[in-house]
Amino acid sequence: MSKPAHHIFVCGSFRPTGAAGVCHKKESSRLLQHLSTEVQDRSFDDVMVSSTGCLNICDSGPVMVVYPEGIWYTYVDREDVDEIIDEHLIRGQVVKRLQI
Repeated sequence: MSKPAHHIFVCGSFRPTGAAGVCHKKESSRLLQHLSTEVQDRSFDDVMVSSTGCLNICDSGPVMVVYPEGIWYTYVDREDVDEIIDEHLIRGQVVKRLQI
């Protein structure tokens, strides 16, 4: 793969101590799976999706960061993920209501 147009990091919130954090408890792994599936199903060859450890803004979790823009999002459900894909990745518009 060449350099991706977007790289999305999703907080999995496992800390170095091995404790599961807030994002994990709020089922960020399900949202990560949905995001990964949507990226694959929509044939985004230039988008990478990665899980990450705690991003240290637990009160806003679950959290994802979209690079290269460096936009931080909170999201609640699958529809929010779909909106981020449609608006940010496809239309290039930040989803203000979900932005941290």
